[in-house]
Amino acid sequence: MTPPTILTIPLRGADIPVLGLGTWQSEGDDAERAVEHALRAGYRHIDTATAYGNEAQVGRGLAASGVDRAEVFLTTKLPPDRAGRERETLEASLRDLAVDQVDLWLVHWPPNKQATPETWKQFLALRDEGLVRAVGVSNYSVAQIDELIEATGEAPAINQIPWSPSDHDADLVAAHAERGVVLEGYSPFKRTNLDDPTLVEIARAHDVSTSQVVLRWHIEHGVVVIPKSTTPERIDANLQAADFTLTEDEVARIDGLSTAG
Repeated sequence: MTPPTILTIPLRGADIPVLGLGTWQSEGDDAERAVEHALRAGYRHIDTATAYGNEAQVGRGLAASGVDRAEVFLTTKLPPDRAGRERETLEASLRDLAVDQVDLWLVHWPPNKQATPETWKQFLALRDEGLVRAVGVSNYSVAQIDELIEATGEAPAINQIPWSPSDHDADLVAAHAERGVVLEGYSPFKRTNLDDPTLVEIARAHDVSTSQVVLRWHIEHGVVVIPKSTTPERIDANLQAADFTLTEDEVARIDGLSTAG
């Protein structure tokens, strides 16, 4: 079976595939096998973090897949308690991943719940050195993003936050777009009722699962999505979300499931 074509979204410094494999809570050999399987199946985007404790396994999965490193978009993240130790943390990530550069490096959470422009300045400097192609943040508010912009004149390329139909907030989407910040969602199923009648009806219309509908809904909105799995069948099924489209009406009906605001 030919893998589906995964759309990419331009970031400052790199183009990110809109669908990737998340590895939070993927441990040990399971993480390595998941990454290897995903890449062989057609994924070209892998998301990890220093805090996940699996960068070495992700790196081994990447190597074992046989896929050229240049074809894979690789993300990792700085733990907030490593603020002030940005360089040594990134260099350790590169060693564990067995790569010379990552495609995206994120501040995993605001250090001490603060925007922390000093860390952002270090991110920009390390990117300019070539250790990273693009830099961004995770779990930041729009106000915190504005603080980084005010301090440096440069917005994060991306903000990775929890996202699902119930989290959909058109104003938040617009606020990121106005600042040139791509939105990336994690835990797409955790806050979703996959038995919701609207999702069930739309899934039946396309002969797909409600999980695949949720992933496709992210893609239709241009929100990067990184479902986690270590099960080969589920990894394959998630990839198939790139293989069909939703109508505007279907997208609007899923938007209507939002409990935000």
